[in-house]
Amino acid sequence: MTGSQGDNIVQITGLNKYYGSFHVLKDVDLTVARGEVLVIVGASGSGKSTLIRCVNGLEEYQSGALEVDGFLMPRAEDREFGEVKGLREIRKGVGMVFQQFNLFPHLTVLQNITLGPMRVRGKSRAEADIQAMQLLDRVGLKDQAQKYPGALSGGQQQRVAIARSLAMEPHLMLFDEPTSALDPEMVGEVLDVMRELAKEGMTMMIVTHEMGFAREVSDRVIYVDQGSITESGTPEQFFDNPQNERTRTFLARVLRH
Repeated sequence: MTGSQGDNIVQITGLNKYYGSFHVLKDVDLTVARGEVLVIVGASGSGKSTLIRCVNGLEEYQSGALEVDGFLMPRAEDREFGEVKGLREIRKGVGMVFQQFNLFPHLTVLQNITLGPMRVRGKSRAEADIQAMQLLDRVGLKDQAQKYPGALSGGQQQRVAIARSLAMEPHLMLFDEPTSALDPEMVGEVLDVMRELAKEGMTMMIVTHEMGFAREVSDRVIYVDQGSITESGTPEQFFDNPQNERTRTFLARVLRH
């Protein structure tokens, strides 16, 4: 699954992010290769979600460099002067799935999926409808196309949210704890869709607390602690032989549950 060393879709160098005086990301260096599945773990409040939100431009960063698919993400000071061309280009190629599903409740499932391709990609309604039905079939929800989100379970809504992101034909998918808002019996159906994406070679950055899934699907796991990446390795290295004491403490705690 992992791309070649010289073919990184994400290149982060010396990234620093502040909320006021709070230093939330500290000199982060990270690359993600095309086709790689990177899982990001860490305690609540460690900066995991902020990191992937920076990759999608939902959070501004103050210093360092962040490049996605050949485009340099503008820093906070750049945005103040309206330099957002790179940001628009990045977002076209990056899909994001959140903890909450963020579907439009007044639109049908089909309409939720076709809205972006029609408005941003310029697809006709017929083209967008065909693509949406193919994606709904892919996530096992073809028969739910005309329903409204409120009529679906949480797991079904999250699968629709994944289909909606895929409809934009992204080169990179970001997942921010996509199963944390779901009832336990619904977690598996969402993880199954993500497993299929991994098998198909989709590049993914995934923040999750699902350690079994992380071990099974990832090419690499990183541990974020107080805004810094303190451990990085293959799933085998990370789970069986962690080098950092705080990583060992974290794993001992989460794997007990």
